[in-house]
Amino acid sequence: MEKSKYYYSGKFGIERETLRVDSQGKLAQTPHPFGSDEHITRDFCENQIELVTPVCHSIDEALCSLSELDRRAREVLAEKGESIWLYSNPPHIESEDEIPIADFTGDHSSKRSYREVLHRKYGKKLMLFSGIHFNFSFAEEYLRELNTENEDFHAFRDTLYLRLYKQLILHSWLLVLLTAASPCYDASLDKDGMSGMIISRYSSMRNSERGYWNKFLPILDHRSLRTFTGSIKKHIVTGSLYSASELYLPIRLKPKGVNSLENLAAGGVDHIELRMFDLNPSAPLGIDSRDLKFAHLLILYLLSQPDFDLTPALQEKAAAEHKNAALLEPDIKLLERGAAMIDEMAEYFSDNEEAQQIIGFEKNKINSNACFSKTSMNYAL
Repeated sequence: MEKSKYYYSGKFGIERETLRVDSQGKLAQTPHPFGSDEHITRDFCENQIELVTPVCHSIDEALCSLSELDRRAREVLAEKGESIWLYSNPPHIESEDEIPIADFTGDHSSKRSYREVLHRKYGKKLMLFSGIHFNFSFAEEYLRELNTENEDFHAFRDTLYLRLYKQLILHSWLLVLLTAASPCYDASLDKDGMSGMIISRYSSMRNSERGYWNKFLPILDHRSLRTFTGSIKKHIVTGSLYSASELYLPIRLKPKGVNSLENLAAGGVDHIELRMFDLNPSAPLGIDSRDLKFAHLLILYLLSQPDFDLTPALQEKAAAEHKNAALLEPDIKLLERGAAMIDEMAEYFSDNEEAQQIIGFEKNKINSNACFSKTSMNYAL
């Protein structure tokens, strides 16, 4: 079947979190040096940098934008004798006193209040794990072509993204398996004052059971966007979550403009966010373009798959498999399923030479065990 001319089109964005370190490789203790620049900001703490690209029309364009932001950030840091830490796991930490909460003030003071809640609930060290978030939306022209029954466009769009969200939640383990790159960590993560490199049981600590997860697994209702946002709100009302931002799942549905649950419920889905990518220290910008392009292909492939009911049992299974994929030696059955799924994708995109090269790149990781064990350790070392 011939694909639409808009099939591979869309809007793309990258957010890259890193830490600022001084000349000794310790967390920089200087204030965030980039003012209110919306593209060079920070998330939890002052000694973090988050580079946020504008909305782009291709992955290559987004990486070019990230490269320019990276250049600007490094120039400013070099003048201060500081640099960017290349790894998802943080450097040595003497104590949590070295992790100042991001000093948002004025109209953004609520952001600081939220981060203080996270500090009390999870501790500061967890918030130092850094990675890359990949944002994507389909071309509107493509969505309108898919809407063959002439449904209300906004309702159709929300249903489509929710269907994709369920597929990505169920298969997020595959992207962890292929992009995990942080098996080594400093002993100070375990206890203040300790030092020395530890090779952990995880290929990606931030995606593992020790990483970014809530203290419980929030079970959500995926029947519609209304029930989905309602089930998140229920967790907030009961006090299980402080806000929707505290929902630590690897995939998010995002609205246009301010990222709030109210905005999502009222305005619908604008794009989808994949949050599981480790920083790859062997890639100049922390991410290999082929990994992002594979994620885009995975999105397109999963959209072609039949809808299903993401039951509470499947939600628990998805979280367990995501954490399993973050092990240095994941379940062999997961590796076999990953290889089979990649083969299915190769068949699905058999008419696209570039897609074949990208899929082949990822398949080689599984065939050579490069998605875990030795190669992941080489990334970290």
